[in-house]
Amino acid sequence: MAIMPQQRLFGWEEIEGLGDLERLRLVLEHMPDEKLMRRLELKRGQGRDDYPLRAVWNSVLAGIVYQHPSVESLRRELNRNGQLRAMCGFKGDKAPPQWVYSRFFVKLFAHMELVEDIFAVLGQQCYKELSNFGRNLAIDGKAIDS
Repeated sequence: MAIMPQQRLFGWEEIEGLGDLERLRLVLEHMPDEKLMRRLELKRGQGRDDYPLRAVWNSVLAGIVYQHPSVESLRRELNRNGQLRAMCGFKGDKAPPQWVYSRFFVKLFAHMELVEDIFAVLGQQCYKELSNFGRNLAIDGKAIDS
């Protein structure tokens, strides 16, 4: 049986050479999430702000960038990595407890239309920057984990 090597979907050479914090900084700087953050902050009102919504959201994005398989894995990283906590916007020396993320996800899922808008904006930016973006695409399903 002949084995065909899998082609890479994207070339990330310039990104892969960066450190984890630098890659996260790029994501945080370019994520079009202001509308979502303002809506969540408006809903939050004037309650306690031990764990700011933006910091929790930034840490969720960090979990994606760092490929953490669970919130607990992300929390362990946040507890271990003070630079990451600071970059996300947390002031203390500990990661938020599990219940902070549970409550955050409930609030986030209530505003899925704004999350979908973020993806739409990112897609529009790709169409603007890459003239042939989305024109032709064919992949082997084995190349992408489901």
